[in-house]
Amino acid sequence: MKKTASAVWQGDLKSGKGSISTQSGALKDNPYGFNTRFEDTPGTNPEELIGAAHAGCFSMALSMMLGQAGLTAERIETKAEVTLDKDGEGFSITAIALTLNAKIPGAEESQFQQIANKAKEGCPVSKVLNAQISLSATLES
Repeated sequence: MKKTASAVWQGDLKSGKGSISTQSGALKDNPYGFNTRFEDTPGTNPEELIGAAHAGCFSMALSMMLGQAGLTAERIETKAEVTLDKDGEGFSITAIALTLNAKIPGAEESQFQQIANKAKEGCPVSKVLNAQISLSATLES
């Protein structure tokens, strides 16, 4: 399986503008730029997209692993906080903090924590990232 995404950029770094699109059309010419990445201007940025991809991938991996344990989640909610730090003359994504809140009927806390950590390690997006990945998981009753 292969999926594609594309970006178009015009201009210099600070005043230039770009757009991001995905093969599925979920994103189509979504704007991004210096101001959406380093300031609070509306639009997207690569870190936000990586966070969304990581949260989505982790949630699906967790659902699969819960199923293998005979459990079905009523709800899995994952937030990914992506940290971009100065690294020499450039920048690096140094950490991603996943925060999970899940409602899983019949799950016990220790089993939930074990499966959640296994999903964090096994998620394909986790495997591709060169960053410290942490997880805070809460099982709701």
